[in-house]
Parts: sequence; structure tokens; C-alpha cells
Amino acid sequence: MRLEIDSSGWLENVRREPSPNHDMRPNDARIELIVVHAISLPPGQYGGPWIERLFCNDLDCAAHPYFSDLDGLAVSAHLLIRRDGRLIQFVPFTARAWHAGQSVYGGREACNDFSIGIELEGDDDTPFNPAQYRRLAVVCALLQKHYPHIGDIVGHSDIAPGRKTDPGPHFDWSHLRQLLNGAQ
Repeated sequence: MRLEIDSSGWLENVRREPSPNHDMRPNDARIELIVVHAISLPPGQYGGPWIERLFCNDLDCAAHPYFSDLDGLAVSAHLLIRRDGRLIQFVPFTARAWHAGQSVYGGREACNDFSIGIELEGDDDTPFNPAQYRRLAVVCALLQKHYPHIGDIVGHSDIAPGRKTDPGPHFDWSHLRQLLNGAQ
């Protein structure tokens, strides 16, 4: 599948689940950073509808005991990459998704203002699948081409140390860099 970004900031030919959890970036904000996250709901379980429901404020918090801690949470990401590499987009890249929370990168706070958040379906305890790395590399290369001010790709743990651990110890940064070098 060839990926392109339309004039509104949506990937063409990718499933969309528009999230209400976004707003406009500040007028002077340029997209300069990609933040890689990991999420599974419930933790360690994959393939269900729960991530989409969380990002769209439709999560039934009574459906699993873990979900009670998520009641009232308003979060999103621009993209989710499922275990098999399928993409779901929640927020156009031109808008500010609510993925980073309290965060700092390069001395700048509020990373949501100038970053794109990409969630990988996964957790700290499970290696990611080859399809996820391949898709992430293709998406990151496309984003870097479309938004030329993107200078770095970091983990959530890099911008919120002590608060967040994702994408976790099993994420292979050197493999992603190798794939990116081949995708450019």
C-alpha cells in the first residue's frame, strides 16, 4: 500500500476513526518531532476494539477491571499501528493530538504542540512485530518528507522520563534506523 498525506493532514486509503480528543496547534508551531508510544488494552492483550474506543471516548469502563482507571481520560494519538501493521488514524497531522501529556524535549515543554504521536500496539514486556517496524519506518519517512522540520524520532519515555516507559525495552531503535535508511 502506497501512503500519501492529503491536504488536510490525513493519510489517504487508511482507516479513519476521528477522535474528539484534539485541538489546533499553536499558530507558530511547526511539526518537528515524532513520538513513538506503545499501548495495549487491557495490558498485554491485543486485537480488540479497546484502543480505538479509548481514543474516541467510547470505552466501556465496566468491560474490564483495568478500564476503571481510564474513566474520564481524554487522550488520542495521530496513528495506531496494529500488531499486523494495519494503520488507523485518529487525528489529522495538522492538528494537535493529546498523546504526550506533560512532556519536555530539547528544553521545550508541551510536546503535543510540535509533535506527531504514533502508537504501536504493544507493551513493555513483548517484542514488536516486523510488520510494525516496517510500517513505522514507511510512515516516519513519509512524515519527514512531508514535514521537513521533523528532526528526531523519540520514545514517550524520552519526553516524559520517570512518568512513561513506552515504547519500552523491547523496542529496537537500531532496527528502526536501519529501516529508515532503506526507506529514504
